[in-house]
Amino acid sequence: MDALTELSYALDTFYFLISGALVMWMAAGFAMLEAGLVRAKNTAEILTKNVALFAIACIMYMLMGYNIMYPGDAVNSWWPGISFLLGDDNTVEAVVAGGEDAPYYSSMADFFFQVVFVATAMSIVSGAVAERMKLWSFLAFAVVMTGFIYPLQGYWKWGGGFLDAAGFQDFAGSGVVHLCGAAAALAGVILLGARKGKYGPNGEVRAIPGANMPLATLGMFILWLGWFGFNGGSELKISDVGEANAVAAVFVNTNMAAAGGVVAALLTARMVFGKADLTMALNGALAGLVSITAEPLAPSALAATFIGVVGGVIVVFSIITLDKLRLDDPVGAISVHGMVGIWGLLAVPLTNSDATFVAQVTGLVVILTWTFAASFLAWMVLKSTMGIRVSEEEEYQGCDIGECGLEAYPEFTGSHGSGL
Repeated sequence: MDALTELSYALDTFYFLISGALVMWMAAGFAMLEAGLVRAKNTAEILTKNVALFAIACIMYMLMGYNIMYPGDAVNSWWPGISFLLGDDNTVEAVVAGGEDAPYYSSMADFFFQVVFVATAMSIVSGAVAERMKLWSFLAFAVVMTGFIYPLQGYWKWGGGFLDAAGFQDFAGSGVVHLCGAAAALAGVILLGARKGKYGPNGEVRAIPGANMPLATLGMFILWLGWFGFNGGSELKISDVGEANAVAAVFVNTNMAAAGGVVAALLTARMVFGKADLTMALNGALAGLVSITAEPLAPSALAATFIGVVGGVIVVFSIITLDKLRLDDPVGAISVHGMVGIWGLLAVPLTNSDATFVAQVTGLVVILTWTFAASFLAWMVLKSTMGIRVSEEEEYQGCDIGECGLEAYPEFTGSHGSGL
């Protein structure tokens, strides 16, 4: 029996680690998607952001974020307290002799799986503020976001805080990860302002095409692949028949929602613009994935497809609406992760009888309010101290030269101010 217990522990730990590695691969997806959707003159800078934010997220979550989100002994359901660094892993005795409360996977595997989620939330912010934010101000915000803002609201749900007690359901993070990241991005976008030339004096919206659509498409497919670890790993266990079947169902539903999102966004764009818009199709896939993330287990495959379809429609109209409001989001991150994240949370009671609309609305309002307010304050402090926006000349030349001193495509850019 002890050998069987140890084998199950090893299998669940291995599954957790592999799922975490898939989610880590999403960092490459975000980097490629954003690099494709910004202009060539800002590519090296956006890639630098994505590499650096991942490293900062890992360090800050190790130092304090993980302990805030999963405290050993919380002060109360609102405030977990603050402690530092990771503790020891589980002993053999705790695993085989712990009874019903025995851990069934390594605590270090849990940290690894959770830390890549933090980086995902922060990656959402980088695309929304692209092409005009100072690199070092962004990285300073990443310290606060990954070390404190994200972990605290994560504790309220996944760490056993008051949202969890209230019955709020969020299986893999439509709210805890995606809405959180979008709320932080929205606060930054409001304070930062739009890119030069994005909006005309009479309210017209001017398209600023990205430099590399093949790269953006590759980024979308990497994210789609990584999402199987994101949602599938959140089942937390795979070592018995019931859990293995649950993981398989999560994989299928995740895939079907993404497919529904693509088709719906493509058709919606065709009706609205008269053309098949690739960027809308890419965001439709991500919208479908965000939609199903709050509850990828309970729906049937057909219901999951429908949930993704609604997300795909929402994202198109949300992107249009934000432009009308002059909220400049170069990659559509606020729409994909924010507006669709809200839909994902509200869709949970449609298939999960344990969820209520009251609890879901409570959770999304709390996450949105906390993250937006805390992020707005952090951005304000940075704006008044370091400044958050590059100079007009740097923006014209491109952030690659001003912030990084190099170009991503030096042989293809004839002049820094060409608009590329």
